Amino acid sequence: MHGVDAAKFDALVKAIVTLDPQPRERRWVSLSLCIADAVWSIGAHYDNVVVPLVRRLATKFGVEQPTIPMSEPLGPDPLPLAELADLSVEELISPTNRQNTSTRGGIRKADAVLRHIHAFRSHGVGDLGDAIALFGDDERFAAVNADLRKIPGEGAHAVRRDYLWMLIGQDDLIKPDRMVLRWFRLHEVTVDPVGARDLIAALVPAVSAGLECPVTAWEIDHALWNAGRGM
Repeated sequence: MHGVDAAKFDALVKAIVTLDPQPRERRWVSLSLCIADAVWSIGAHYDNVVVPLVRRLATKFGVEQPTIPMSEPLGPDPLPLAELADLSVEELISPTNRQNTSTRGGIRKADAVLRHIHAFRSHGVGDLGDAIALFGDDERFAAVNADLRKIPGEGAHAVRRDYLWMLIGQDDLIKPDRMVLRWFRLHEVTVDPVGARDLIAALVPAVSAGLECPVTAWEIDHALWNAGRGM
C-alpha cells in the first residue's frame, strides 16, 4: 500500500526514530485562528508570514493569549466565528494581507477565510468546541467537509482542508506539503501528498515501536516538516 519495499521502509523508520518526533506543544485557542492559519499557510512562509499574521488578527480582536500548551484544557473560544462573519474582505485584509489563494485566478485569502466561516456557521458550528464535536458525528463532519472542499485554493489533494482539521484537533490527519515530500525525496522515496499520507499512516506503528511510545501521524509529519525545511 505504501509503495516502498521492506528494506526502504525499515530505513525510513530508523531515520524518523532518529528525528525523535515530539507531541504538539501548543494550539490555537480559537477556530477563527485555526482557519486563518490553514488558509494563509498555503504558499506562504510559516514562521515569517503566517504566525505573525494570525497573532495580529488575534490582537486586533482582543485575544491576549492566542495559543495555549496542549497540556492545558481549552476554555471558551475567545474569537467565535460570529465576530468575524460580518466583516468585508477589505476589512479582514486590514489586519492580515492581500495574498491570493493562487497566483492564477485565486481569490483573496481573506475571502477564503470568510467563506470558511460562513460554511461552518451554515452547519451550526460557531466556535472551536463545536468544530471538535464534529469528529464524533460522521454525518455532520462529512457535510461540513464537503462544503469546505468547494472553497478555492485548498491546494492539491486537500492539503489545506486536512491541515485545518489537524489544527482543530484531529491528529491522524497531516499536512504533507513540499517540506515533507522533500524529506522523502532525500531518502530516495518519491511520493505525492496522497502517497505521503498512506506512507506516514503505515509508519506510525513501526515508529511507535521503535521509540517504545505511542506516536501520532501529526508528530511524524511535523518532524519530517522541520527536517525538510532545514535541508
